[in-house]
Amino acid sequence: MAASGSRFTMADFLGSLHGTVQPGAARPVVVHADELAPLPADQVHNPTVLAIAGLLPTATFELFRQTIPAGLSSDMQRHHHETVHFVISGHGHSEIEDDTEPWAAGDFIYTPPWTWHRHYNDSETEPVEFLTIENSRLLNLLGVGRRQSAGLATVAEARARFKEEQA
Repeated sequence: MAASGSRFTMADFLGSLHGTVQPGAARPVVVHADELAPLPADQVHNPTVLAIAGLLPTATFELFRQTIPAGLSSDMQRHHHETVHFVISGHGHSEIEDDTEPWAAGDFIYTPPWTWHRHYNDSETEPVEFLTIENSRLLNLLGVGRRQSAGLATVAEARARFKEEQA
């Protein structure tokens, strides 16, 4: 089966999922909090801590527990996949392109594909905890996953840095 390109078919892709999503000892239906796998800091590129529920038998999306320490933020980034953050605890705000939106525990934050965004913890004492859900696994399987980071920059700085790639 071709992962992308002219030989790719959705029928082949969907047919290939059957054998990959069957739960078992190596891919359980329950992953406990202490079984989350922290991503190495050099793969995160910001002060947040990301731990993936990588043992779940998901084929098209990924789940992370994300922590933003008190007073800090994620990096300014954009990616081809959609993301939803469920705020487990804490409060803050997000910049998503030209919009700034506040949020708190119990809220959902949606990040559309290929939009510059950054999430801020507005507390000086408590961390923010997110459940982060993204369809990055599906896009990577299709060979179209892409991510860019502008570091701890503003939207305007990110746009200027990546100006040649705005289209």
